[in-house]
Amino acid sequence: MRKFSHLLVLVVLTAGLLTSCNNKSKGGERKGPPRGGHNPEQTKTLEEVGGYKIGEVATDFNLKNVDGTMVSLANYEEAKGYIVVFTCNGCPFSKMYEDRLIALHNTYSSKGYPVIAINPNVNENNETENFAAMQIRAKEKDFPFPYLADEKHEIFPKYGAVRTPHVFLLDSERKVQYIGTIDDNAQSADDVKVKYVEKAIEALENGSKPDPNFTKAIGCPVKIG
Repeated sequence: MRKFSHLLVLVVLTAGLLTSCNNKSKGGERKGPPRGGHNPEQTKTLEEVGGYKIGEVATDFNLKNVDGTMVSLANYEEAKGYIVVFTCNGCPFSKMYEDRLIALHNTYSSKGYPVIAINPNVNENNETENFAAMQIRAKEKDFPFPYLADEKHEIFPKYGAVRTPHVFLLDSERKVQYIGTIDDNAQSADDVKVKYVEKAIEALENGSKPDPNFTKAIGCPVKIG
């Protein structure tokens, strides 16, 4: 029954929500149901993606934030870990998780686990995903965390981010401890039963390893064109 329910949620999301991050109307906002049916669930394994594996050390980055400053993991000297999430402006899944990311940051940044959002789709030729649009979105939602532009599109492939949103939880040594989705219900925050990222952080706080340490990301495929 649980497996059937999970499949039913995916069918509903596919039919009513999923589209690529730059499939939009003329005004930049999507109107009506998205076109095309795509599986929102990550289909490739970690080996096929070719990014970081659990336990590997993530290299630092230096990316431009929406306020114009440059941000790297080294800026967070007191961090006990990092919630690195690849997200974008236009994907409906990214939008559904924005408030949850804000809540994650507000709850865990004071405990040493800040959210650091990175847009892998940033493209100056795309009015929905260009840097100015990122600044507007960050201001509209009053993001309390940095929203960084992967302008050279070099960081997301290193991590192996293939969907938006896609989370990589790092420990204080930048070792990857969890990869995947934020929780088990993209469509409804009120109906979430398993908060994977929070569960993983709690495991690290207790000196243990996250279990599970990998889930399939749910969202729009990363698309930079």
